[in-house]
Amino acid sequence: MTISPEPLLKTPLNDLHISLGARMVPFAGYSMPVQYPAGLMAEHHHTRNAAGLFDVSHMGQLRLVGADAAAAFESLIPVDVIDLPVGKQRYGLLLNDQGGIIDDLMFFRREADVFVIVNGACKVGDIAHIQARIGTRCEVIPMPERALLALQGPQAVVALSRLAPGVEKLVFMTGGNFTVQAGTQRIDVFLTRSGYTGEDGFEISVHESDAEALAKALLAQPEVKPIGLGARNSLRLEAGLPLYGNDIDNSTTPVEAGLNWAMQKVRRTDGARAGGFPGAEKILAQLAAGTTGLQRKRVGLLALERIPVRDHTELQDLSGQRIGEVTSGLLGPTIDKPIAMGYVPPAFATVGSRINAIVRGKPVPMEVVTMPFVPTRYFRG
Repeated sequence: MTISPEPLLKTPLNDLHISLGARMVPFAGYSMPVQYPAGLMAEHHHTRNAAGLFDVSHMGQLRLVGADAAAAFESLIPVDVIDLPVGKQRYGLLLNDQGGIIDDLMFFRREADVFVIVNGACKVGDIAHIQARIGTRCEVIPMPERALLALQGPQAVVALSRLAPGVEKLVFMTGGNFTVQAGTQRIDVFLTRSGYTGEDGFEISVHESDAEALAKALLAQPEVKPIGLGARNSLRLEAGLPLYGNDIDNSTTPVEAGLNWAMQKVRRTDGARAGGFPGAEKILAQLAAGTTGLQRKRVGLLALERIPVRDHTELQDLSGQRIGEVTSGLLGPTIDKPIAMGYVPPAFATVGSRINAIVRGKPVPMEVVTMPFVPTRYFRG
């Protein structure tokens, strides 16, 4: 008996993607555009130089509601939720009891709730986990009726402010409710000035019934073109941003992943609300010990020859001993050099260290470099 695979889900923009000539691929259980006729390289450069529109409606959106919502959510992540002011957003890490990363996420403090966005491939498990852990302390309300669009690039603010005056006043990691003028239609959205490309831009939550009209209004702006998953991946890698399932997973701690910056002092040893999150003992010990307490560390890698180094490529020391593996790698379109992320022992994680990647049986020299590979251009005012 043959068991048919689950049919792919479609976002509210599926028909629009097809009409624009997108090549559709399975991703996180959805049919998603990997690229449009212009191709990945053109899409990547357009986003870096103007503005690109991404459909990220596969992502999960939820609300945490109740007087105890912030404190409850803080019990699940090593991040300061309680002190985050209304109107601001923060990056968070949902952890298991061993300190591994169940998912990385974004959350926003609003007057009436904590608004959370999780990764599409993880959203079912994330929501179940959050419900099981804190569902008695606050309401956990999934929002499957909401689509999510990302408008990214240095001209994103120019394009969006024509349709939603006032967005230009936002700075990085702030947001609010806005009305977008889409032709004769006025569309209510919730948006933040943030994104996953290293560029200035916005992420826009909109009711699924208004998603196509919103996308068409944005694509009608001269600065904006549609961008697929392929360029989204190359943009985020140049920005040094980890991809869940590649660069971080439930066996990776935040310290191993180099995400110490995401854990505020108030949650660390001697902080006012130290610990109290899953895996706290292990993670706080790793923070205290520094690199001596780690077996591996995420690093940025630059190939010294023009040979792309792909995901899962073996990393060796100069004597030929295996020391790790590439978790993300490609030819960076902006930097025009092969770049990668991977995990290596701390002894090889110092900037300037030389190691080899084994590509088709031959060593390709790599140098450990600081990230991001391309400077970020977030608007901070």
